[in-house]
Amino acid sequence: MARTRIRVAAYVIRSRAIPEVLVFDHLGMPEAGTQVPAGGVTSGEGLEEAVLREVAEETGLLRATVVRQIAVEDKPHPDTGQPRRTSFFFLQAPADTSDAWDHDVHGDGDDTGLTFACRFLPLPLKQPLADDHDAWLGHIDPRWTTVTDDSQ
Repeated sequence: MARTRIRVAAYVIRSRAIPEVLVFDHLGMPEAGTQVPAGGVTSGEGLEEAVLREVAEETGLLRATVVRQIAVEDKPHPDTGQPRRTSFFFLQAPADTSDAWDHDVHGDGDDTGLTFACRFLPLPLKQPLADDHDAWLGHIDPRWTTVTDDSQ
């Protein structure tokens, strides 16, 4: 039986006239889809520590603060089927955070060496994120549930 991979995911919200969430795309890899910062928790690392590290590694944003954990999801990896448990967190970014930037990923994870195009999108989102990572936004604020064509 495969061991469950423990992960974190971050909804980094910038509060302006319209609230926005931080997302990124892999430059040169459109098939990866638009994502929020997320990744594995290392041995001995706390969940809040891990989510802040993932935000910093994947976006370069160092000024985000954790507000609270909002959900825990048990869902297999979409490609491998391996079990994983993801804790979703609500974080705040300062209102003066840049609208968009490219970030070269550093660290020792699988994303090292990739470049991510980071940007803020207004809430609610008009399209779902990769791997349905937007599914828990409505648990922060019901008005932030992703709008889709089949939502009536």
